[in-house]
Amino acid sequence: MHHIAVLDDYQNVSQQFGDWAALRAVAQVTVFNDHLTDEDALVQRLQPFDVLCVMRERTPLPRSLLQRLPQLRMIATTGNWNAAIDIEAAEALGITVCGTSSSLTAAAELTWALVLASVRRLPQELASFRQGGWQVAVGGDLHGRTLGLLGLGYTGSMVARYAQAFGMRVLAWSQNMTAESAAQHGARYVGKDELFQRSDIVSIHVRLSERTRGLVGARELGLMQPGAFLINTARGPIVDEAALLEALQQRRIAGAAVDVFGQEPLPPQHPLRALDNLIGTAHIGYVTQGSYELYYGESVQNIRAWIDGRPIRTMTTARREVDYVSRPVAEEDSGTLGKA
Repeated sequence: MHHIAVLDDYQNVSQQFGDWAALRAVAQVTVFNDHLTDEDALVQRLQPFDVLCVMRERTPLPRSLLQRLPQLRMIATTGNWNAAIDIEAAEALGITVCGTSSSLTAAAELTWALVLASVRRLPQELASFRQGGWQVAVGGDLHGRTLGLLGLGYTGSMVARYAQAFGMRVLAWSQNMTAESAAQHGARYVGKDELFQRSDIVSIHVRLSERTRGLVGARELGLMQPGAFLINTARGPIVDEAALLEALQQRRIAGAAVDVFGQEPLPPQHPLRALDNLIGTAHIGYVTQGSYELYYGESVQNIRAWIDGRPIRTMTTARREVDYVSRPVAEEDSGTLGKA
């Protein structure tokens, strides 16, 4: 009998997705809804389990932790790569790591929801309506405005198409981009400074890496127009959080809409939560029915295949994606690195 731990199921919904019943004859499943950050506490909790099912990068699994879990033999992670798992250490310890496919639309759809909510001042209007009020803000327009995209991978290019449907001009920049690659998605390649200076909305769609950590700091925020908005559905550390907090407190930009943070879950008393010009969501870009059906459905398949001795969708240091993914990993694609 195998013992499976499902970690960080914040909403207690994992068992609604995937055919977990197919594992009942061969495994016992324990679901944890809370989030532990202390390594000693994690070791104590996870010692009895030989299989972990982890949701993206919510709980890091570094070498120091894996070495203290001698029973662990398999990790089923959601997503096609998980930078929070030390794959090299897992290989050395004989732990099989398997991943899943991911939705290519969920993050882009949330991005556009945040764009619309920001420009039309929906949080203020909704709060007023609940309190019995009526029309408290004057919303902005998207048609004829300029959207600046940091990154044009799968999410960024989809957001570019949404912008074009709304009649917006699209500028784009990343460290790997060319004028030709931007034009393929209906965007105009510009320098980084020009993008921040000219955009009414700047939306981030690069992956978190050493090159992109802190990519948007006080300097970049200072280049933005006073009426501009910053949208971040990629990864929190791409933006200097302290610089963003100061810019919003000083009202140097019109506002920001942020789905990702340097520390997740964000502490209840974090100063970002108190700002009236910030829309904050709890890293829900991938939290959709379609995504969870992929994530947990394929995780169950992965666990079953591993138990049967025929592992599928494996991750290795030699192959930095699961074995069925044919699309290239681009620097602009925000879906795989950083904490989730």
